[in-house]
Amino acid sequence: MKTLLVSIGLLAATALSAFAAEPVKMVDTKMGKIMTTDKGMTLYMFDKDTKGKSNCDAACLKKWPAFHAAATAKAEGEWSLVKAADGKEMWAYSGKPLYTYSGDKKAGDMSGDGVGGVWHVAK
Repeated sequence: MKTLLVSIGLLAATALSAFAAEPVKMVDTKMGKIMTTDKGMTLYMFDKDTKGKSNCDAACLKKWPAFHAAATAKAEGEWSLVKAADGKEMWAYSGKPLYTYSGDKKAGDMSGDGVGGVWHVAK
C-alpha cells in the first residue's frame, strides 16, 4: 500500500510539472488588472500587429523591446510564440505580440500607454 501511495504521489508531481505557467503576472493597477513581466514591467500591445505577426521592425524594437520567450518556451492555450524582427521568439496573447517600453524605468511604470495612439497596456 505504501508503494502505491508513493507511486501516485510521484505521478501527480510529474503531471503538475508538465503544465506550463503563464509567462506573465497579472497586477492590479489604477487601470485595472494588467499584464507585466515577472519583474513587474508593464507589457503592451501594438495596434499595427496582426494576429500571429509582429509588425514592429528593428528600429521599433529599440523603443519597444519584444517580450522574448525562453528557448524552452511552449505555446499553450491563449499563449503563442511569434518571431520578432530580431529573429527571436516572443510571447503573444490571443495572437497579439507583447512588448515592454524603453520609457518605463521601474516596475509599475505605464508611460507607454496611448503612445502614438497605437500602443496600449496589455490586459
